Amino acid sequence: MDVGSPEAFAELGTLGVEEEFFVVGEDGVPTAGTDQLVYEAEPPELLEGRLDHELFKFVVETQTPKLDGPANAAEAVRDVRAALVAHAEANGYRIAAAGLHPGARWREHEHAEKPRYRSQLERIQYPQHRNTTAGLHVHVGVDDADKAVWVANQLRWHVPVMLALSANSPFWNGFDTGLASARAKIFEALPNTGIPTEFDSYADFDRFERLMVENGAIEDRGELWYDVRPHSGHGTVEVRAPDGQADPEKVQAFVEYTHALVVDYAKRYEDAADPAVTDVFGDGDTSGALRREVLDENKWRATRHGHDASFVRRDASGEVSLGEVVDRECERLGVSGIRDVYDAESGASAQRRLLDEAGEAALYESLVL
Repeated sequence: MDVGSPEAFAELGTLGVEEEFFVVGEDGVPTAGTDQLVYEAEPPELLEGRLDHELFKFVVETQTPKLDGPANAAEAVRDVRAALVAHAEANGYRIAAAGLHPGARWREHEHAEKPRYRSQLERIQYPQHRNTTAGLHVHVGVDDADKAVWVANQLRWHVPVMLALSANSPFWNGFDTGLASARAKIFEALPNTGIPTEFDSYADFDRFERLMVENGAIEDRGELWYDVRPHSGHGTVEVRAPDGQADPEKVQAFVEYTHALVVDYAKRYEDAADPAVTDVFGDGDTSGALRREVLDENKWRATRHGHDASFVRRDASGEVSLGEVVDRECERLGVSGIRDVYDAESGASAQRRLLDEAGEAALYESLVL
């Protein structure tokens, strides 16, 4: 039975980055290439054991090596990307990135042959058959299982913030969805996705994980596809909210922010049990917990509006704009990347502008690494 262990949570602040990319042809349009890139051709040494494919034969996933912290994360992400691009070019392909590729028509593409995915297709049916999504996943190590669960609980409020900043998928299956991140909605059609409920402890989470596996709801813990989760195999808190990004500077911004959040909350874990501490979160909001339904509303606003989103405050005292959140987070956490992301044109807006001004070919080219 593939479930995790509390002993996995042994290190604080370690880091790993997973990115999903599209295999495209010379014209920038998605094409089946994962069989050759993953199985038939020998990848560069850096990608050994760190290159895999996803559900469709035009989506690949890479992983950085395990890092001690964020200092070398930007270099690690760039090195892995460079290795992937070189590997693809050597085999006649190119690599692109976004939350969804605007040129992908899901009915026209092949699914992977791997038994894991064939089982999911049979079990889940239509929602998985059309799942052409690609995201960015950031793992940060936490040195205690209960602490990891508590930290993951707190990050649920930040998931919509990350999604709004990263929103980069307005087009799906050949049309403009009107959303900033259509990926979020396409992926949420699968079971065990979205913002999870709060767990009281690691034991509580472990009971849930085992219940799902033992009763056949999922085949292994990897099928708990929530936007944030304690990863009971790696001993990390994993954030899975952002859309895929072509620009590595944006990836670094989300890595920096996620790492800072996890480490900051880990340090506040003991304060959470002290009734004398009134600002556990360090952001001025009183320490209250919103219902999942309200967190879902915040995520919907991010999905629909991207950079123009506003959110229900954590203490339900009103609304706060994305810009205000970015200002506050940069100041309290000492990060700067998300400010640069917010100040720049959003991915969704850029895609729509390029399509309108220069056409499909220019849009596709803008997504190529």
